[in-house]
Amino acid sequence: MTILVTGATGSVGRLVVDELVAAGVPVRALTVDPDRAQLPAEAEVVVGSLARPSTLPVALKGVAAVYLAPMARTVRRFCELASDAGVERVVALSGSSVGDEHEGSSGHEYAAVEAAVRDAGFAWTFLRPGAFMNNTLDWAPMVRAGEVAMAYGDATQTPIDLGDIAAVAARVLVSDGHAGATYVLSGPEAVSLREQVRVIGSVLGKEIRFRELTPAEQRARWIGYGVPEDAVGWLLEGFAETVRNPEVPTGVVEELLGRRGTTYAEWVAARRDVFA
Repeated sequence: MTILVTGATGSVGRLVVDELVAAGVPVRALTVDPDRAQLPAEAEVVVGSLARPSTLPVALKGVAAVYLAPMARTVRRFCELASDAGVERVVALSGSSVGDEHEGSSGHEYAAVEAAVRDAGFAWTFLRPGAFMNNTLDWAPMVRAGEVAMAYGDATQTPIDLGDIAAVAARVLVSDGHAGATYVLSGPEAVSLREQVRVIGSVLGKEIRFRELTPAEQRARWIGYGVPEDAVGWLLEGFAETVRNPEVPTGVVEELLGRRGTTYAEWVAARRDVFA
């Protein structure tokens, strides 16, 4: 059974390729730039992209299952081509923001992908992770300067390691019993922004101060970085919500993989050089 991994150079897709190769499963990797991807020799590489549906028929030929990176703009055409090629199973990366009505929410894009895949009649599985641990890589310059400044320091989320998302995706792709399931994925612990900064400092063996910004200050910073205003509003509302209602781990990663998910401290330790 050949599995197509779309977005094979993406942050999750690249890791899904590695997981499937390690499992000994025939993998076809769809990527725009094979040289940059440095994909394993065991993976069959096809040049193309979900953004260019004309490249998909070759990639889909003989494929039984697909790991689908989220791309709402072309997902309907992907579904048509995948159906024509005889694809049976689609595991789509979505997000826990599905159902969020805020105009700046990423949930609208994810919901469009889910709807298209569901309507096409595949044996589908949707993976809905929450906040990524990788998001805090943006703090690295502040960490090196000794102070992280953010609004809503007590916002408590359950960030997840991208590697755990990829491991779940691979497990679902190669095992039965997941058709029609929607899995909300989280890390193994609830941790506030303030606590994440403390963990980084502990791993590095240095004091990292946390300075609380006002929401207005945070808004100005993000807009200055080029983040769209509606997305800034959504992000700020999300942090405020997790101050009022802290997130709780879902336990789904542990259930599906039979092991504990990666903790934030473990994730930071593996990226010590980035923060140091």
